[in-house]
Amino acid sequence: MRDITRAFGAALVAAALAFGAAAPAAAEGKIRIAFGDIATVETLNFLIAIERAKERGVDVEVAFLKSEDVASQAVVGGQSDIGVGTPYALIQKVKAPIRLFYQMSNLRFFPVVNTEFYKSWKDLDGQEIAVHARGSGTEAIMKLMAQKNGITYSNISYVPGSEVRAGALLQGNVKASIVDSTNKKLLDSKAPGKFAVLPMEGVNATDEALYANTEFLKAQAPAVEILVEELLKTWREINANPAVVADLRKKYNLLADLPADLEGEVVPYYEESVANKAFPTDGGSEAAVKDDFAFYSLAGQIEGDPSDLKVEDFWTFEPLQKASAKVGP
Repeated sequence: MRDITRAFGAALVAAALAFGAAAPAAAEGKIRIAFGDIATVETLNFLIAIERAKERGVDVEVAFLKSEDVASQAVVGGQSDIGVGTPYALIQKVKAPIRLFYQMSNLRFFPVVNTEFYKSWKDLDGQEIAVHARGSGTEAIMKLMAQKNGITYSNISYVPGSEVRAGALLQGNVKASIVDSTNKKLLDSKAPGKFAVLPMEGVNATDEALYANTEFLKAQAPAVEILVEELLKTWREINANPAVVADLRKKYNLLADLPADLEGEVVPYYEESVANKAFPTDGGSEAAVKDDFAFYSLAGQIEGDPSDLKVEDFWTFEPLQKASAKVGP
């Protein structure tokens, strides 16, 4: 699984860069996006929205990088314009002129353990776990659950890609991790009864959002607005009919090299995600940001009393407000 994922990810990086290299004749602007993960089933909605923005004249380049850390560094350093993630700690500590501007998904993950070794949160006291990346939502969840259950991990390993972590669990290289719904199902089908999902309560926060330098958001406001419009329309279309993702994937020839065992998971993944309200239809709100403050503060990602934190220090809603005015509430 690990080798397949790496080869698949490398091929998608090359394909994404190739697509981005051909700018539309009547370009509305250029956007370079840094994504700290490989492109797979769970990113199809985002890739569809990007293709639709391209159809409207926006020249979009996507670079799939090895981690959210690398993606955020690319945005701060100016190598990329927009990043994908939840860089609350970065914004607070570095005080870079970075702001989040679009909420793409809510946290919907499943802490999983190999039952040959662990059966409860208490069993993980003094043990090693694997999460997606430093500062990621998966790390925040696992840290929060450690706090709630009064335990301490011996080490946190960073293993980007839910598919990769699932593969490591199946191979026995990892005994405790956190995966998305698609890979939870994969573990159940490949090794029935071997893995258990630990209970998780009180998690209501952003998983992935778009963020950018404020100067870029001003300089490329028309292009950003088009991208946000297409995100809103795509998210609402998928929430109304999750099966449309399969049709749109074929229309835009996305993930053409998707392994056969994952192809059948496309529609079920989006059906389950929609049922779990993973994809917000409004693109974010002040109320959602305050939920983030509460969650990421508890998880140790943000310092200070959540009630004292100011939304405008982390988010700007101007692109979303302009796009919403055109798309509708």
